[in-house]
Amino acid sequence: MGHVRLLLSIASLAALSACNGIHYPSTGVDSNNSLPAGSHTVAGKVMSKEAPLAMVRAVADTSSGSSAGKLIALTFDDGPRPYVLFGSKGVHPAPGLVEILEQNGVKATFFVVGWRLTPKTWGEPRHEEDIGVTCLDAAGQLIRRGHELEDHTYSHLELRSAEKKNGEQWVMHDVDRGAQAIKAVTGTQPRYLRPPDWIITSDARHDLEQQGYRVLTISSENPMAMRDVNSLDYLCAGKAVGCPKPSLPDAVLQQIGQREKKGTYTHILAFHELSTTVAAMPRLISDLKARGYRFVTLTEYMKLVGSKTSETVKQQAAVRQRTSVAALSR
Repeated sequence: MGHVRLLLSIASLAALSACNGIHYPSTGVDSNNSLPAGSHTVAGKVMSKEAPLAMVRAVADTSSGSSAGKLIALTFDDGPRPYVLFGSKGVHPAPGLVEILEQNGVKATFFVVGWRLTPKTWGEPRHEEDIGVTCLDAAGQLIRRGHELEDHTYSHLELRSAEKKNGEQWVMHDVDRGAQAIKAVTGTQPRYLRPPDWIITSDARHDLEQQGYRVLTISSENPMAMRDVNSLDYLCAGKAVGCPKPSLPDAVLQQIGQREKKGTYTHILAFHELSTTVAAMPRLISDLKARGYRFVTLTEYMKLVGSKTSETVKQQAAVRQRTSVAALSR
C-alpha cells in the first residue's frame, strides 16, 4: 500500500504540473527550448509575455471535439441540381449524389438557391442536363430522405457587391426570399445561411444574426470548429484548372489533418453540387469513416458542438479580460 500511495502522489504532482500551464503542446511551444525574449518568472514558474495568448489558443483548440466525438457535417451548395442529385442520363451515365449518400448511410445538409425552388424549374439550360425532375421535386425528395435544406440566398448573387449597388435592405430581402422558398418545401424556417462565396458585410451579417440566422463563414475570427472547411471542389469543375492535387479527397483529408493537429476533430465540410464532387464522395466518405468520423446533419452538429464552442468563446473572453487587467497592474 505504501508503494501505491507513493505512485499516486507522483501522478498527482505530474497532473498539477500539467495544469499549471508550464507546457502547451497545442501552441507548438517546446518546454525544452531556451526561454523566449521577454520571459519572466512568478513564484518560481517560468512565464512568457505570450503565455496568456497560448492559454487562449489552448482553450480554443482542445475543446471542440472532446465531448462531441469526431464529427463531420457534410454540406453542399448551389442546388438543387437534379442531374447531380439523381444521376446523369446522357451519353455518360453517372450515379447521383443521393444514391451515394444512401449507400453510405450519410445524411447531408444542402444550402439551396431560392430561384430554383420555383415551379417547373429544373436548372440552367446552358449548363445543366434536364433529367425530367424539377428542382422543386428534388428538394422534396431530399427532405423525405432525411436530408436538410438551408439558405444560400434567393438570387445567388455575391452579397457585398449587391449591397453596394442596391443597399442592405435588398440583401435582407434576398435572404428572406430564399428562406420563404425553402419553408414552402420543408414547413420550417431555415436557421443557417451560407452567403455565396462566404462574402457579406459585417453590418448585414450582424442584422441577419439579430433575425436568428447563424451565418456560416470561413473567417479565422470564428472558432475553428465553427469555421467552414473550403473543399475547393469548384476548382475541379469544367476544365479542372487548379483542382487540388493529388486529388480532391486527398486535399480535403489534408485540411482535416491540419485541423486535427490543432486539436479540432469536428468539421463542417463545404462542397458544391457538381458531378466532379459526386465522383470524389465514395472514397472521401470511406476514408473519413476509417479515421473514426461520424456523419451528422448541420442541425445535429450545432447541437453537439455549437454549445461547447459558445462556452469556449466565453472562456477566451474571460482569459483576455484577466490578461488585460494583469497588464494594467504591472
